[in-house]
Amino acid sequence: MNKKEEAIELHNKKYNCAQAVACAFAKETGIEERILFQANEGFGLGMGCTQGVCGALAGAVMLAGFKNSDGNMDNPASKASTYQLSRQMLEAFKGKTGSTICKELKGIETGQVLCSCSDCVRAGVEVVEEILGL
Repeated sequence: MNKKEEAIELHNKKYNCAQAVACAFAKETGIEERILFQANEGFGLGMGCTQGVCGALAGAVMLAGFKNSDGNMDNPASKASTYQLSRQMLEAFKGKTGSTICKELKGIETGQVLCSCSDCVRAGVEVVEEILGL
């Protein structure tokens, strides 16, 4: 099973979009799936049901921090490079889906759906694979 299929299977098990993307990469990050699940819970439905930033993208960006951060809390030196990765992920996700905003993707105001939740989850996985190499 590839990562997109794994993430869709998790989404079908009622994981939110962020949880589905992040948890699909638990083995690759070395982070316990339960921790990824819990850390991403608030990102559902566009961050706390606000229909803001797509959860699939939020989960993907969280993985950028886990992969790239130097973890040096006394003198962090990796923020700029993590921000750059996050920006690349955002731009790639928008290129694949048409937006980074949940309500725009779902067509809440326009009636025109740009991307389904399942396709957003797939796009989130793709940007993780393409940009983070996981």
